[in-house]
Amino acid sequence: MELGKLEIYKLSLNLSKEIWDVYFSLQADLKYNIGNQVIRSIDSIGANIAEGYGRFHYKDSLKFYYNARGSLWESKHWVYLLYQRKLINNERYEKMLGDLELLGKKLNGFIKSMKEKNTNDK
Repeated sequence: MELGKLEIYKLSLNLSKEIWDVYFSLQADLKYNIGNQVIRSIDSIGANIAEGYGRFHYKDSLKFYYNARGSLWESKHWVYLLYQRKLINNERYEKMLGDLELLGKKLNGFIKSMKEKNTNDK
């Protein structure tokens, strides 16, 4: 399977596109503080999935998938702050939070399957 067909990777790319749309709507001063933080955290999810996917050993891969999960939780924090500070509306907040929740569940399932696959391969 290639990276571009991996569901968790595709979900992370969709989130990245959505947050970039938010970023471009922010005023200049907000882009350079909260905007950059949320961009970095959400883009880090996909970047870590990609890096983990490219690793040879499953334990090495898992480390990056765990990092992706950490970035996902950081992203939830920043998306909440965007909403709390009225920089995104409730509809966009609920959509992004739902997308993050779905990706989190899929990522956890992927991590679990990687562990089980390794156990069964022994």
